[in-house]
Amino acid sequence: MLLCIALIKNIIDDLHHHAIVGIIGARQVGKTTLARQILESTQWENTFYDLENPQDIARLADPMLGVQDKKGLVVIDEVQRYPEIFQVLWIPCV
Repeated sequence: MLLCIALIKNIIDDLHHHAIVGIIGARQVGKTTLARQILESTQWENTFYDLENPQDIARLADPMLGVQDKKGLVVIDEVQRYPEIFQVLWIPCV
């Protein structure tokens, strides 16, 4: 549990310094759980997209429209299913 708390703290610190932070790892190791714990650990507005959910896929059909008005933290779970989105996400961060 201490490792998890330290990891959450480190990622939140990274989010203060970087526009995009990725959580990567092998299948079924807790990446989604970690992302949700980070959302719960902050007071930030947030939006969670799950790219295994057809409704969320539809919301990001035009990724620029899907994220442009979002404030706070935007989590895109299973982002590897939609690699084209990285080109769009890069634009606001330049």
